[in-house]
Order: sequence, then structure tokens, then C-alpha cells
Amino acid sequence: MTTNRLPSPYGRLIQRDKPVHFTFEGKSYTGFEGDTIASALMANGQSVMSRSFKYHRPRSVFSMSGAEANTLMQVDSMPNVVGDVHPISKGLKAEAQNVFGGLNGDKAKWLDKLSRFMPVGFYYHTFFRPKFLWPVWERVIRGLAGLGKVDVSLGHDDSYDKAYTFCDVAVVGAGVSGLSAALEAAQAESDVILIDSGVKLGGSALYKNQDVSDLAKAVENQANIEIYLNATAQGLFADNMLAVIQGKRMYKLRAHKVVVATGVIGQPAVFAGNDLPGVMHASAAQRLMHLYGVCPGHSAAVLTADEDGYACALDLMAAGVTISQVIDLRAGFAATGLMHDAFKAKDIPIRYAAMVSEAQSGADGHLERVIVKDFDGHGRVSGRTEQVSCDVLCISVGVVPNAGLIHHLGTPALYDEEAATFKLPEELPANVFVAGGVNGYRSHVSKAADGKRAAGGAGEVPADPPGYQNHPWPMAAGGAGKAFVDYDEDLQMKDILNAVRSGFSHVQLLKRYSTAGMGPMQGRTGHLAVVRLSAKEAGRPLNKAGMTTLRPPIGGETLGHLAGRQFDPTRYTAVHDRHVELGAEMMVAGSWLRPAYYPQANEHANAAIQREVLAVRNGVGLIDISTLGKLEVRGPDAAEFLNRMHTFAYLKQPVGRLRYALMCGDAGQVIDDGVAARLADDHFYVSATTGGVDGVYRRMLWFNAQWGLKVDIANVTGAYAAFNVAGPDARKVMERLEPSFDVSAEALPYMGAVEGTLNETPVRALRVGFVGELGYELHCPVSQGLSLWDALMDAGKDLNIQPFGVEAQRVLRLEKGHIIVGQDTDGLSTPPEADMAWAIAKKKPFYVGKAAVDSLNTDGPERRLVGFALASGSVLPEESHLVIEGKDIAGRVTSISESPSLGHPLGLAFVRPDLSEVGQSIAIRGDKGQMIPAKVVSLPFYDADGKRQEM
Repeated sequence: MTTNRLPSPYGRLIQRDKPVHFTFEGKSYTGFEGDTIASALMANGQSVMSRSFKYHRPRSVFSMSGAEANTLMQVDSMPNVVGDVHPISKGLKAEAQNVFGGLNGDKAKWLDKLSRFMPVGFYYHTFFRPKFLWPVWERVIRGLAGLGKVDVSLGHDDSYDKAYTFCDVAVVGAGVSGLSAALEAAQAESDVILIDSGVKLGGSALYKNQDVSDLAKAVENQANIEIYLNATAQGLFADNMLAVIQGKRMYKLRAHKVVVATGVIGQPAVFAGNDLPGVMHASAAQRLMHLYGVCPGHSAAVLTADEDGYACALDLMAAGVTISQVIDLRAGFAATGLMHDAFKAKDIPIRYAAMVSEAQSGADGHLERVIVKDFDGHGRVSGRTEQVSCDVLCISVGVVPNAGLIHHLGTPALYDEEAATFKLPEELPANVFVAGGVNGYRSHVSKAADGKRAAGGAGEVPADPPGYQNHPWPMAAGGAGKAFVDYDEDLQMKDILNAVRSGFSHVQLLKRYSTAGMGPMQGRTGHLAVVRLSAKEAGRPLNKAGMTTLRPPIGGETLGHLAGRQFDPTRYTAVHDRHVELGAEMMVAGSWLRPAYYPQANEHANAAIQREVLAVRNGVGLIDISTLGKLEVRGPDAAEFLNRMHTFAYLKQPVGRLRYALMCGDAGQVIDDGVAARLADDHFYVSATTGGVDGVYRRMLWFNAQWGLKVDIANVTGAYAAFNVAGPDARKVMERLEPSFDVSAEALPYMGAVEGTLNETPVRALRVGFVGELGYELHCPVSQGLSLWDALMDAGKDLNIQPFGVEAQRVLRLEKGHIIVGQDTDGLSTPPEADMAWAIAKKKPFYVGKAAVDSLNTDGPERRLVGFALASGSVLPEESHLVIEGKDIAGRVTSISESPSLGHPLGLAFVRPDLSEVGQSIAIRGDKGQMIPAKVVSLPFYDADGKRQEM
């Protein structure tokens, strides 16, 4: 097998004593620990790694930094892995993607021959006629589109997680400037987090063979610097929050200051055949040699317009590569100082004011020669033609700032005529600074001083380095092959020009029409050429051309990163251990664990639930409702605030009374409910649903930020334990606890509220009737919840008090016809549809969602929530089963249960208005397709006059 390995000391990142075996396209290869897939393949003579998106042309490495899609491949079950940065591992199986029949035998490579039938924007103009052929074209297009294959049977990997972290200064980029910034900030006693996508500190200095070991060691030894390697800052958001991916973890990092020291991205030259395997950026060749010990070729040509190209030529010569020619776009040798002396000492042929007009391949498809012509700097090549033999062409002709993070803050880069590239403005968002090459200069001029200034907060932009001058941008018209601008999307120079001629001259329109910059890497390696071409064709100055925005994420991230493990902690109520001791079957409710039911020995779930229901109906039961959302609303405008947030009326609500609290969204939909207890003129205690309270709290804060009412809102859900003692004997239990308040029906009536003590435990007692019986909701400080539960159980022992769970509560409330928001409503349910028009104060001029509710119900609701009953012994349909009228869907079941109190099944369902009248017969489809007859009945099903809950 061919090997292109260079001897030590080449290969800073590989460990030659640790071979790693892997496969690519079913063939076995061996690399070293520290190799990427691409470097290991290049070391073994395998240069072609993918096929291009549209034309299925063979592609190889260009940047060796993940800046373009040339090395995207399928690794095991993971699609779109960037092969030039992804490390090899034992047993790794990599395959080319976007191929039909393998990499070498790709059956779709004929598309390259049909490119003239696929001009820019062709998808907007073709396939529509004749209409009857669209299904055929659709199958063809879907078969060819997309990248990689998703294994839908793989399942979720729950080892992905998220973490919050904080620091004084976050530095993104661990090159010389980033290291200097981190060290300076740390020495100023700041806590620093340093983030870099590489596996070793040093940035570009590593592949330029510069020694930064002392600086890196100083950073590593600084106790207040935390280093994240192999980590990508995917986005920079408001208030300096960074989303950072490292391995299978997403960090949500909040920093006081952010220093962006991410360097620059080298750009391609545009000429015919510029995508051939063997054509790469100069930095890619240096990465292959110095980081991975891989020789990029045997004979090289270098196309350059700056000192980096000459430095690459020297590195190639030192590695034993023959330099066929250095092709300089400029009129003369502009290098200065040590670079000038080092290069002049070598006998290397140089051709000035010249350009590669075409790259040509041999029989194997790899680069074999380049055609060099005189270049006038305006896209025209002419004059003496020279054929230069080479198997690698290294390009160093210009850069753009690697400034995606700055773009995320809405700060565009501006074109600098003198520097011939985009640079960031000096005025950046507060506490965000840039250091080093990201300012738009070549990466090798980054200085330690730049990082220090940024870390210190001055954020100055460094001056131009000596000898750096403007140069013409390399774009050569003509040539026999395709001249690519955007490798990701297979966009040619002529595509950009034709798009502008079609009227899409603005860079944002051009992007969407041509798809420039819409590929996997967002056009990082082609953006400058796209802007230059479009500006020239449109006759627009470059500093007015603008550039499109790089959006988060900066690099690839998986759905696993976005999903992760469940990030909410599991919450336990104050009496969780008591539930466990009682043998409760626990269930998840929001982020809490709650008892579903309390089975006795050999008792099935349904039997336990029915027993608990009857215990409440016939005696007394106790349920832990500590998970209920609880909000304190205080202040002179508390009543006005609730009056705006909820549908009911609260301005004249008496102190010591409860009122139902229904909340609507902006679109008029029901989003939450609870009760509001007025404890004082300026103090309300408001409940919300277990799963909805956090959203309700955020919504309250959001609206009051606009209204500016004199009110304070606090989410006290976790501060209070709460229990509901309910049933005909509930008052007897209360009387045995030495209440400091009168618990009689006259003193504390239904929908009354009072503060006092029970057994010297401070409580808020609310007379509510969610389960339809005499009941007292008791809210106490969470620290005293366990003692209050025990006291209630002891007080009701001789009354056979029974703990009951969520499932029994659901049956009890269903018998009373009470809804559960989110179960008996959906994202579109309005109060009139949910049979809750009674909860709307008709004379109120405003509440959130009122305009939408009024508008949606001008002609009456399109569906209604009704109660229905089934005959005893009927087959029980399930929730979400359909109501059928003839052949049409006429509604759906929202709640259903056997009723131990009434002796037959009953439920709630949305139906068409014409089926909502009491006495109407409806049919519900069962799980086996059978039709189950039911009848619409009036609500509530149980205790219609409400006497039991008002006792």
C-alpha cells in the first residue's frame, strides 16, 4: 500500500507507536492515534473522499480544517461527519456519502456531463410542466437530494447532556492571540474559560511549525483558566451567552467578557478545474505535514499573493517535495525580512503577475498539471501560456475573518479596499472583543499584544503588518473545465454571473436564488469570491456589496446535542417518603414525582383507583397537591394586573374569597387555569397547573415589563407544600387539629380563603371543590409539610382516612365535569369551545387574548366540549378515539373513565356544534374499529346542584 508518511519530527499530533485500524469504503486502512480520517487516508494514498453535491465530481481535502464539505462522509451510523477533522478510532467504518454504487463506481457521476442542463436556479424553472410528470420528477429529485443517511432505528443516545457554566472572560480560539488574551485576563484575577476546536493549544502556530510551548504551558499552569479542547463555540447570543459543544455535552456558557480569537479562513482561487483532488489551500498542506506527518504530494506548484504562500513553499521543500513553480499574482516579490532572505536563498522558479487558468487531471482523476498565463488582476488571463507539471497545487491568495460568532450579534464585516478582504468594525457590542487574525488579516501576523489588549477590554485593532499590500483577487475567466466558487453547492463562476444578470444582484437574493453559502459549511471558503463577482457584475462598489450572515451553529451539531438528556431535575414533594412507605405507584407530573394510586396487597390498578374514589365520596381522603403551581402577586396594582392576565373579574373580589383563574394566549386559546385567593387588598395567592406554572410566571413577567404596573410577582411553587383533605368527613378532620380559624360552612364557605394555623403550623386554607366534595386545600411552608401530612393522617385515622392519588383525582374531577387544561383542551381550544364562557367577565374592556376570543367566536364555536355517558358494561373507548358521524370525523374523546360513583362509563369529548345538544346520540370508534354508542348528557355528571362541595 502506498504510504505518504513523513518521518519524525513531522506529525505533532500523531502517536506513531499506536496504530489504529479502520475501514473506508469497505477497505482496511491503518493510521495512527491522533490522525483524522482524511489525514490517514492521504497517508495511505487515498485522496478522493467524496463526490460533490450536484455534479458528483471527485473531491479531496481543501482546507483540512472543516471549512468546506469536500470530506463529508458517513461514519458508522452518523451522517455528514467532517473527515478532515474527525479522529480515527479502532474499528471505525467510514463510507462516502452522496454516491450511488460506491465512491469509485458512482452511478450519478454522469450528472457532470449534463451540467449545461442544470444552470443556476434551474429548479425554479423546470419540472412544472407537463404537470402529470411531476410525481416522476419528485421521486428522482428526492432520490438525488440530501446528504447522508439517517438510521431511524438507532434510538436516542441518552449520554448526551447539557451543563450551565459561568466565567469572567471567555476566550474562543487558542492560537497565539487567544492564549495571550487568556493569560492576561487570568493574571488580572479573572476566571477564564478558553475554548478551541483543536486537540492541542497553539492554533495556526502548530501547523506553521512555530514553537509556542512556553506560552501554552503558562496557560495550562494558570489555576484560574479552564481549558475546553475539542470544543466548538456554536453561537454567541444576547448577554454574552455562548453555546459550546464538547463531545456529547452542550455547555451554556455565560461570560462577562468574550474575546473572539478565531483567526481567518483561507479562500480559494477561481479557475477551471480548481476542485480537482490535489488542489488545496496552503494551510492544508502545512497541516498535513506538520500535524499529521503526511506529505501532500511529490511535486508542487504554489499560487500565492502573500507571504503565507512562500512559507508553504519553503515547508514543502524541507519535506522533500519538488517545487515546480511559485505563481505570484503580484508584479514582484513582496516578502520582507527573514522570509525574503530565506526564500531568495532557494533556487525556486517564480512567475510574477501570473495566474493559473486551468488545472488538469491525469487518467486517475488526480491533478497532473496546471496551465499558467499572465494575469491583469481583473479576471483576464492572456499572454504566454506555460504548462507546469505538479500533483499538488497549494493556494494562498486571501482570507476572510472567521467571524461567525460576531455575525451572530448582528455586527457585519466591512470590506477593506486596502487589505483586500472583509474586516470587522472597531465598534463591537459591549464586552465583546476580537484578537489576532479574525480582524481580517492573515493569520500568521497574530501577535501576543493583540490578545492582551482584547483581554484587557480595550479591543484595539492591530495595525497592518509590514509588507502587507493589496493584491488582485484571483479569478480567471476561460479554461476548459468548471471554475468553482462554492464547493459545497457546486456553484461555478458562471452561475454567480448569470444569477446577477437574472436580476438577483443583492447578496441576500443571490444567496437564495443560487444557494451560494447555503451548504453545510455556509460558504466559508467561497464567500469573498461570491461577493466580488456579484459586485463587479452589478457595478457595485465592494464596500457596498455586503455579505450574508453566518448563522448558528458554526459547526455541525447533532439532534442528540439539542435534545440531550431530560434537563429538568426530578423533584420530590416534602412527603415523598411517606408515599413510598404507603406503597404508592409513582408517576411523572411535569418535573415532579407524584403518587398515581396506592395499591393494597394483590390489588390491580383499576380496583385501587375505584377504592380511592369511593373513599373520598363516602368518607374522607387526603391527596398531596404540593406540585401545584403557586404564585404570589403583591402590590397596589395586583388586582388590576390579574384583571388583565385572566378572563375573570378581580377588581372587586372581596378579601378572603377565591375566584377561578383562566388564562388565554394571544391567539385566544386556553393555556392554563387555577384559582386566585385575595388575602389582602394588595395581595393575591394564585395557583396554576403543575406543568404550566413556569410558563405562566414567565408570561406574567413579560407582560408586566410592558405595562409597568406596581406589582411584584414571585413563583413560590417550591416554597409551599399543599394538601387537599376532601370528603363528607373533611371538616371533622380539620376540627381535630386545633385550627386558629373557624372551619364551619358559615365562617369559611365554599370558595373562601383564610390564613391561620393548624396544630400551630401556619397554613393558607382554601375552600375549593375540584373533586366535587367538601374540601380544604391546605398550603403550608414546605419545611412543615411532612408534620402537617402526618397530623392530618392521625386526625382521620378513626374516620378511615385514605390517601388518594392523581388517577383517583382525575376520575373525581371528571364526575364533576371539571376540565384538565392540556388534556381536555389543545393548542387551539378557546373558552367558548371548552364550555367555559362562564369564566369570562363580559364587561371587561381587556384581558390578554380577548380580541382573538371575540374574533374567533363571532359566528359561534366550530366545536364544543360536551359530556357523554355510555351504558353500563359498554366497551370503553380510549382518550383521543374519534367521534364518527356517517363517514366523517365529527370529534374526539378527551377524557373517559368508569365512574364508580354512578356505575357506568362517562367522558368528555369535542364534537361538532350540531351534535352537542343534551340527549344527542353519538358514535365513538373503538380500538378494533367497532362503533360504540354514547349519549350527550348535561354537566356535571355528579351532584348537579353542587350541594356536596358547599357543605
